[in-house]
This record gives sequence, structure tokens and C-alpha cells, in this order.
Amino acid sequence: MQLEENVRLAIRGLADHKFRSFLTMLGIIFGVASVITMLSIGEGAKREAIAKYQDLGVKNIIVREKNLSDEELEETRAKFSQGLSLQDAAVMKEIVPGVTRVAVQAEITTEVKYADKAVKSNIIGVSPNYLEMMNYQLQRGELIGETHYNQRLKVCVLGAGVAHDLFQQLDPVGQMVKIDDQWMEIVGVLASKTLFTETVGELAARDLNTDVYLPLSTFSSRFTREKALASKIQQITVQVENSGELLEASSLINEILKRHHFNNEDYSIVIPYELLKQEEKERQIYNFLLGAIAAISLLVGGIGIMNIMLATVMERTREIGIRRAIGARKADIMSQFVTEAVAISITGGIIGVLLGVSLSLIVSLFTDVSTFIRPYSIVIAFAFSVVVGISFGYLPAKNAAQLKPVDSIRYE
Repeated sequence: MQLEENVRLAIRGLADHKFRSFLTMLGIIFGVASVITMLSIGEGAKREAIAKYQDLGVKNIIVREKNLSDEELEETRAKFSQGLSLQDAAVMKEIVPGVTRVAVQAEITTEVKYADKAVKSNIIGVSPNYLEMMNYQLQRGELIGETHYNQRLKVCVLGAGVAHDLFQQLDPVGQMVKIDDQWMEIVGVLASKTLFTETVGELAARDLNTDVYLPLSTFSSRFTREKALASKIQQITVQVENSGELLEASSLINEILKRHHFNNEDYSIVIPYELLKQEEKERQIYNFLLGAIAAISLLVGGIGIMNIMLATVMERTREIGIRRAIGARKADIMSQFVTEAVAISITGGIIGVLLGVSLSLIVSLFTDVSTFIRPYSIVIAFAFSVVVGISFGYLPAKNAAQLKPVDSIRYE
């Protein structure tokens, strides 16, 4: 009954002083909203990073040809290095412990044509297990397989972007496209992929949906390298059994390549899993700073509640004296004012949650920033607002309870 009465009085107090109550809530509203928005931005960035590195393979080691100028290439070749080769890939698979698969790729950039349409694309020759190792998903058709590779068939798999630009709503599988002066049959279309918006090691930023994949055997026999002195292949992807073996395996791969390339560093080694761990540490710091900034807003809101509640105690000193005189205990007075503080913080918290969710959606819709709201962020923000209300409402409630009935009644 006492709690019900306190809640009723708290609600009536909020209703009687709407504007003042709203101003008191502002700190809590913006604090809760900023916590949810900041955490959703941090979570969105984290998911983007995880998706990016998962696309590269968290058990993969990527060896990439360095992007050298013509003069640097000539100097490297003069020092006996022929760049990355199939022999490098074969030695890695044979010597490096824990290796389960090795995939290679070569690439050029040219136009892909169908009827009167043409799109510029990265043409990539791959070994049969490459697309599977890189976690590519099919939309329709099939991936490059052993038969395609062994028989040097003139087939290709289109990225989702190329398929859409050339065929719109038509089914590309079974159609023929012209790449340079070569006709290729489409055997598959890939599902849409994450876009690489920044360079990762020697992996340049690009739209993966514009790639077209051929069997490496077909690519090598029918297309010429863009630079005469470029490596025969541009990338070797090594997959190990356990992510704990990545650093040891990459060190051994580096030693093998140094020996094969006569100490010419015309390659780079990228370990997606290590980059992911490093980025996660940076994101944790980033999220902590965002959360700390948002928490400060909540503390400011709590101070606002305390100040208003102290003023409310002064305004209602006579009421407190009368209640004490007719039998109210100190605990009753304390519970009444704490309930009012909690009512303010809960109301502000609810509005703040709605505002935070709305801001997160607006940020995601109208900017390039990705957001994702985790339920725990809403719970944390709302719970913190209630704790702030209780904590900062305690002192005014205690002061109210300590007032002497006689002095309170005489107070003007």
C-alpha cells in the first residue's frame, strides 16, 4: 500500500510540474540515447570488421605480389627473383606443417561483354578450391571445379554485380560472355559479397562483386599478364588446420619465399586473423571511450535530478513537517522522495531508449556508418538510468527525512 501511494504521488508530481520534470529528465534522456547510439555504432563497426576478415578466411595466410613500379620490377628480376609461382605454392603445401589447402590466383583487369553491354571487371584465374577457401557463396550454378581446371575449359563464374549489370533479371547460367577476345560459358553466379573499402596489406580496396573467376589453367593459356615482368600468379592463399599455428606457419612461409626469391621482398604476407584480433583490441578501446562519454551524460543527468529534488524538498518542507506530525516515519519520507527520483529516471530512460533506437536507425539509413543494436545495450543503458535515479535521489530523500517536524511546519 505504501509503495502504491508513493508511486501515485510521484506520478502526480510529474504531471503537476511537467516542464520542470521534462528539464530534469533531459540529462537522463540524452544520456540513455547516447549510450545506445554509441554502442550501436561500435557494434556495427565490429561486425563490419569481422565480416571483412571472415571473407578473407580466419585460418588463411595470404601471400600477395607487391605492387611494384616497372623500374622496381626490372631490378627485382635482375636479382633472379621470378615473383610468385606455382612452385612456391607447391613447396608451401609440402613443407609447412598444419597446412590443409593451398589456392592460387592470377588476375588482370579488362572488359566483360554480353550483347551490347560491357562492364569493367577483375578477371581472376583460380585453382579449384579457391572460392571455397575464401567463403564465397553461390547464388546459382556451380563453382570452378577439378574438371574445369584439368580440362582447361572456357568457363567462368560471375560476381553478383557483373551478373546484374549484364543480365538484369535474366538467368546468366549457360550464357556466353566475351572477355577480351575469348568467349566463356557462365557456369555460376556468386552471392553478393562485402565490399572492401580500405586496403588490407597488399589487398587493394575493391568491389568483390565485380570479379569474374576462371580456371587458372584456362586463364594462364589464354590471357597475357598486364605487365610483362609481373609474377605468373598474384596471390597464394594458404589454409592451416588451427588458427594457433598461423604465426609459426607464416614465419616458415616467409623463410621459404626468401630462399626462392633470393632475398627479394617482392611479396607481402597478410594474416587476416591477426589483423582481426588487432582491430578488435582497437574497437574495444573505441567502444570504451564511447561508453565513457555517454556515461558522463548520464551522470550529468543524475546531478540534475539531485538538484531538482533538493529544490523540491525545500519547496515541500511544510508538507514534510505535517506528514511527520501525523505519524509518518523517516523511512516513509525517504521512500517517497526516492520513488519520485526513480519515476523521473525511469520515464527519462524510456524516452531515451526510444530516442537512442531512432537515432541508430537514422544514422544507418542516412550515412555510410553501419549500426547494430544489441539488446544488452538497451538493458545496460536503462538499468544505469534507474541506478542513477536511486543514487542521486538518495541524498535529497535523506535530507527530507532528517527534517524536524516542528521546524518544518514553521518553515515559510
